[in-house]
Amino acid sequence: MSFQPNQPGPCPVTSTQQGNLTNLGTTLNTTAVTTPTIKVPVVLAEPTLEINVEADITLSPAATEIKRVKKNVFLNQVKLIPTGFARIATTSDYFRVTTAKLFVAGHIRKNIEYATASCNAPLQDQIADVPFTGATTLTFAAGAAAPIIGISEMAESNFLNDTTQMDARLDKYFFQNLVKYNEQPYGELVAANFFELDFSPTLTDPEAAFSTLREKIVLDLTVKVIQVQQLQIPTANVVTPILTGLTPPVSP
Repeated sequence: MSFQPNQPGPCPVTSTQQGNLTNLGTTLNTTAVTTPTIKVPVVLAEPTLEINVEADITLSPAATEIKRVKKNVFLNQVKLIPTGFARIATTSDYFRVTTAKLFVAGHIRKNIEYATASCNAPLQDQIADVPFTGATTLTFAAGAAAPIIGISEMAESNFLNDTTQMDARLDKYFFQNLVKYNEQPYGELVAANFFELDFSPTLTDPEAAFSTLREKIVLDLTVKVIQVQQLQIPTANVVTPILTGLTPPVSP
């Protein structure tokens, strides 16, 4: 095969598989560490939210019978807004969040399969997105995992007039700003349990067509609320692999 310089992509190469691959366990070296500090995602809450939604979906072409409805949830936001605080002991400006509002928003993606009035017509398939939004209150008990937030501070100092000592100087100030950058709590989708009733808002006779499908949905939505935090554990082992032949042997 002749090579074409302007041919897109990598050059083709022919290879031959050389038997089965062997596998050997890797020897590990462990070194004990006392009270190491790790930075990991911490699950702060895992609530199940009941979301009630009603929607009218227009079917085109019109339907005579609903065959199947498949559903999935897509979240656009999971935001935690702190509303109550408790100062962390021995710190002046770090707080545990004791209560917070959890805002969620997203949509239910519905895949609706239905039959039409036509004889021997193929099944119709229609996708509809049903939006939802809401908020709930979360309470974090003392001693349990909770969001941690540092408060930023700003200070200002003013000065007297150097000459008169009787009035303020408006051209001289001292400013101090302490800015703390916090790990933003975030959410993960865990599970969605749907309970729904689908019907035509106007009663139709058998074989008659209807073009509006009314849906009443109860969605039990389970989410994780997570924040990356520093944790200290009593003991741990630092694990490193021992790869023979890749590094020079240690001299005695």
